[in-house]
Amino acid sequence: MKRPKPIEGFRKFVRTHRPAISEVVREPTAGGVIFRRSLDGSKRIEILLIADSKGRWTIPKGHIEEGETPRQTAEREIQEETGLIKMKSLDWLGKINFRYRRADILVLMTTEIFLVRALGDTNKITPQDWMTDIKWLSANDALEKIEYEDIGKLILLALKKIKMLQD
Repeated sequence: MKRPKPIEGFRKFVRTHRPAISEVVREPTAGGVIFRRSLDGSKRIEILLIADSKGRWTIPKGHIEEGETPRQTAEREIQEETGLIKMKSLDWLGKINFRYRRADILVLMTTEIFLVRALGDTNKITPQDWMTDIKWLSANDALEKIEYEDIGKLILLALKKIKMLQD
């Protein structure tokens, strides 16, 4: 008799012992694709990404608080998560939907994404404690690093919109 691999046993345990979903929760969030022109004079587009606590590269985003519009939330979250103060929110890029499980709760998350231009001292970025990294990346590097396909598609849309801007 062949001995099962440990991971197969774990997967079977999770499938058979996972609690049933008892609640479905909707969580509206908002965030931004933040860009600047490089400071080296080349005017190359750079995108600001953060690495979450698991090291996955993404954009700043967070929960919409009562009384806030999605655009206001995106700006507040960018300030809180990056330390950037001056910015200009330009366009709504789109909405992404995803779901995940939190114990016996199914969370349905909707994130509204805006195109945001960083202004002022764009090098003065300060990550929050839970982040593993934060950095300005060339557009190509940002597209390679981004962990979420839907956000990657919105970054591509953002790049098209940025190229149409008159600087």
